[in-house]
Amino acid sequence: MSDSADTTESTESTETESTEATERTANNPEPRANPVVFVGSAVIIVAFALWAMILPDTADTVINTVVGWVSGTFGWYYIVTATIVVGFVIWAAASRTGRIKLGPDHAKPRFNIFSWTAMLFAAGIGVDLMFFSVSEPVTQYYGPPSGSGETIAAARDAVVWTLFHYGITGWAMYALMGLAFGLFAYRYNLPLTIRSALYPIFGKKINSRFGDSVEIAAVLGTIFGIATSLGIGVVQLNYGLHVMFGIEEGLAAQIGLIVLSVVMATISTTTGVEKGIRRLSEINVVLAGGLMLYVLISGKTKFLLNALVANIGDFFSQFAGMTMDTYPFEHPEEWLNSWTLFFWAWWIAWAPFVGLFLARISRGRSIRQFITGVLLIPFLFIVLWVSIFGNSALDIVLSGNDAFGQVAMNQPERAFYSLLDQYPAAPMLVAIATFVGLLFYVTSADSGALVMSTFTSRVPDPNTDGPKWSRIFWAVATGLLTLAMLLVGGVPTLQSATLIIGLPFSVVMYLIMIGLYKVFRVERYSDVSYFTSLPGQLSGRAGKADRVLNWRKRLSRSMSYAGKEQAEQFISTVATPAVREVADELRSNGAEAWWGMGKAPDIDISYVDLQVSLDGERNFKYQVCPVSYPVPAYAMRVHSEDATYFRVEVFSMVGSKGYDLMGYTREQLITDILDHYESHMEFLHVARDDQSSTEVGDDVAVPTPW
Repeated sequence: MSDSADTTESTESTETESTEATERTANNPEPRANPVVFVGSAVIIVAFALWAMILPDTADTVINTVVGWVSGTFGWYYIVTATIVVGFVIWAAASRTGRIKLGPDHAKPRFNIFSWTAMLFAAGIGVDLMFFSVSEPVTQYYGPPSGSGETIAAARDAVVWTLFHYGITGWAMYALMGLAFGLFAYRYNLPLTIRSALYPIFGKKINSRFGDSVEIAAVLGTIFGIATSLGIGVVQLNYGLHVMFGIEEGLAAQIGLIVLSVVMATISTTTGVEKGIRRLSEINVVLAGGLMLYVLISGKTKFLLNALVANIGDFFSQFAGMTMDTYPFEHPEEWLNSWTLFFWAWWIAWAPFVGLFLARISRGRSIRQFITGVLLIPFLFIVLWVSIFGNSALDIVLSGNDAFGQVAMNQPERAFYSLLDQYPAAPMLVAIATFVGLLFYVTSADSGALVMSTFTSRVPDPNTDGPKWSRIFWAVATGLLTLAMLLVGGVPTLQSATLIIGLPFSVVMYLIMIGLYKVFRVERYSDVSYFTSLPGQLSGRAGKADRVLNWRKRLSRSMSYAGKEQAEQFISTVATPAVREVADELRSNGAEAWWGMGKAPDIDISYVDLQVSLDGERNFKYQVCPVSYPVPAYAMRVHSEDATYFRVEVFSMVGSKGYDLMGYTREQLITDILDHYESHMEFLHVARDDQSSTEVGDDVAVPTPW
């Protein structure tokens, strides 16, 4: 079933109304490239990659110079931005807006809790986590941002810094972008693009070159973020293959790994093997979990569990101070560039990519459920992973093995494998780690090509991907950029480029927060207007005599489970005449109103639709639509011959109102329409008093139940 626009066929006889209905008929065109965004981003990326490959020394000098300027000028800005994002998403989850769904009001989650949790869990790990889970704690032990290194205090804080860089702050950025994608695409049926989240601020200007610039910034951030991850994966996997098969470390092997990622991404994105990739990801999670448990059990279990508890306590007790610490007195610019500023820029760059994935698996969940899950579920695994591997590495260093510590700090691609070499059955562990890293590496390239193809295309449906040729191009472009950065200076250059490229997109994140806030405010006005002007039949405002006369009918209706014929008859004899009569009266009073009918494709029953165009504000929509449900076990009067029955529900622009119209008379249904219309006018009035536009898109279509 699709939640795209309904196919309204006008039943009016005039040519104008027929044209209007035709214009509102849902189309499903093939996805096509957005030429400005695709060409603009492609030219910038390819030109940058070729420049870096042809003039690597010049590129290295320029990148380092720009990094010094960015960190010196905007270091505080990155830290403040990260803090604001954390505060915003926590506020969105904790406030009344947390009840809003990523989808229409009637939407149900596509995945059950277990599957959704598993996918969030899988999204929380990658080859870079293997890279940093050993190297960063050891490096922080030797050289903390403040205070003396190689002390007990430095050891205790070392893992906490790693948790900080991989923890809640970064996932808050992912949650912000996922929230924007999910809300505007699945609740308001706007295109699955970043510019859609800016409509509440800029209106139709998002369809101009400004909107194209926003999309280009997102593509640039995404590809540099993915290239950084692939570059880290290349050097680490190269060493793993050297340990296993004696393959020499160097550019030749790294080029081979890049080619492998391009080929695998191309095959995956053009043959539609998402299920296969998903299964591989699930296997990966199991293998990664098994590797972690093996280290926990075969190592110093008691010490690791004690350290885990201490790390969690230290993290939450120090989180606020760490989040806002710019080190104005210590001036550890090099440390900030290599760690906090790099990670914040990297999370920003990855936010559109991961946010899109999170939105796709979270349709139908409330904002509160979504943000809580995104902030906590992956972080729980990260805490376990980093604490177990990081403290295991620190224990080796504290036991006097300084050689291991120097390798972990100065050759981070060897750190994880050097740790595994300290345990029994090391060759098997190295093989598992290499296989796990390879799968994470390939799936990152695959997913990245798919997302960038979507970003640079005009996609008619949120569940549709960009053209296949575009996916192939972005797989190749990502490989080319990764190779260029490795030629220039390896992983440090990739980190520096990410720090630079994250800056422009951070501005977009502020705009997205403003756009979301405006939408939340409008949603609040909608709730207020609805509850202050409830439909008469529900609020009891109908006359006492009418209520007394109809109580038996109301009781009968609550105990009946209508079949298909009853629902069809109600639509044709009650709903359609009532909607037509109201539409005629609205037009006679000067309103731009129209009505139409269509067929729900899966249940083959008619629905009737009334719309009133309100130029510059959100249109009024009242749709009477049958919805099928399984017959409950306690049903007493069932007219349906199969296991389903039908409710006739009211749908507005944001989904079902949740009550059944079956049993209403024509007059009662007209009263209900007018109550909703008055409620909508009150909503516009309240929003207008606050100078808030209620329009979300050019022509937001009601999410129907199929």
